[in-house]
Amino acid sequence: MRVAIFLGLPDISGGSYVIYEHAIRMNRRGHSVSIITEDTVDPSRYSWHPEASKLEWTTLNSSAPIHFDIAIATWWRSVFMLERLSADHYVYFVQSVESRFFEPEDPENYRFRNYSIRKDLCENTYFYSIPVITEALWIQQYLKENYCSSVQIVRNGMRKDIYRQDGECVAPRTPGKLRVLVEGQIGVFYKNIEKTLDLCRQSDADEVWLLTSSPIDSYPGVDHVFSQVPIHQTPAIYRSCDVLVKLSYVEGMFGPPLEMFHCGGTSIVYDVTGHDEYIRHDENAFVVEKDDDAQVIDYINLLKHNPDILCRLKAGAKNAADAWPDWEETSRLFENALLLIRSGPPISRTYLSRMTQHLLKARMTSEYSRDLQRFSDRERDRDSDSELLHNFIQIYWHSGEGFFEEESIMKHYLSGKWIIFSFDIRPSQASPFFIRIDPSIRIGIVLIDYIRIMINGNKSQSMEYSNGPDWGKMESCGTSKLISKNNILMLESFGNDPQLILPQLDDIAANDRITVEVRVKEIGFEQALCALCTGIIGE
Repeated sequence: MRVAIFLGLPDISGGSYVIYEHAIRMNRRGHSVSIITEDTVDPSRYSWHPEASKLEWTTLNSSAPIHFDIAIATWWRSVFMLERLSADHYVYFVQSVESRFFEPEDPENYRFRNYSIRKDLCENTYFYSIPVITEALWIQQYLKENYCSSVQIVRNGMRKDIYRQDGECVAPRTPGKLRVLVEGQIGVFYKNIEKTLDLCRQSDADEVWLLTSSPIDSYPGVDHVFSQVPIHQTPAIYRSCDVLVKLSYVEGMFGPPLEMFHCGGTSIVYDVTGHDEYIRHDENAFVVEKDDDAQVIDYINLLKHNPDILCRLKAGAKNAADAWPDWEETSRLFENALLLIRSGPPISRTYLSRMTQHLLKARMTSEYSRDLQRFSDRERDRDSDSELLHNFIQIYWHSGEGFFEEESIMKHYLSGKWIIFSFDIRPSQASPFFIRIDPSIRIGIVLIDYIRIMINGNKSQSMEYSNGPDWGKMESCGTSKLISKNNILMLESFGNDPQLILPQLDDIAANDRITVEVRVKEIGFEQALCALCTGIIGE
């Protein structure tokens, strides 16, 4: 078979590891497997897996002329990319219900302000009528109950050649002392690493270690940090610790405790999805109800002061590890699942395209509807305490080709009040230099009192836009219209992307420090009409 497997990030993660293990073994058995990424990937990013370099790596654009037997989406956004590949069959490999990964919406954080809409879009990918393979019973049941999906289950295997009780360790376990390990990426809410470390520090554990994919070399209260460790070196860390404390809020198959089981330790975990695939409370680990912090500390202390209990759980963990299949066995099951899919009817690429367009248009409609609701709320609550709604101003700059998110800064503000923003930017190249100001991210009226630009703090090189002739030099783009260009600029935003492009800056050198100061205020439409009728703008 010629198989295409989408990959979001090649860096260290449990999900990428699972994909590599399946792909490598299918390659060995004579199948042609291509790892498809959106952009070209530097090999150093997947060097943590010793065999990932043996796979064929290519980009989505480069793969367009190739016809595949099967194309596999492996995370929710890649489902929308399936239609861009030519294949007889399309498969969704679901490693978790990813809609549970989204953080709660935060009106003061632009990235999270529409998270519920993105969450719905993610969840809606399960409506695609394409075959599904998953790795955990709870995911299979969820998809069948909610979407009537045809779901095959293939559990993840284990590298028993490296995850075993005997072998090198970083430091030997010491009888009478308890060394706990916390594993996971910092700053990801559903991994819950920060709180887990805090609970471990409150316990009687003798040492707290951290194994993380985050690029750090220390963490407060942690005795030893292991960062971005290649996969074949992690067993030595597991073999040095007695218990893995893993308090995730969301998991798929939940692999790290099983890795710890194979390396002679036990675990303390929340009753998270997927734990019941192999974890048995008080038999091979302790299972705690989510957010029962006191119980977590009590269990750590119990293992510290009762070596017989620790020994019993470790023995139970070894039994569970011995019964678990290796990757060679599970990868054959994965291959058989693909062969079964291949023997069935092909999936129409036109269907995928129409389904994708439908879902993406529905997302745009939802976002626009939300923008209208925000506008409605803003007009309804004018002159009340609720009027102070959340908005954002963003500045873009470039000295090359076009404006991009990589060269931009966004700041939050409340409507109804004059706010002065100051942005410090540095051009990567010499002039000509361009600046764009997006004063709002929703429907409404925005006033701009002035825009000041200062180069290297030198007032003699500064310039200011603050009157009608100055505003006439601006270019209004995106969802903006200039209503009034008197001493104060009045701009109407009829969507979520109003743009104001300033005149070109010359005599700018690379790495000059440019300070842009903007005084801005969002008002309601009624306020704007009154201001236009009376000729008094900006009070």
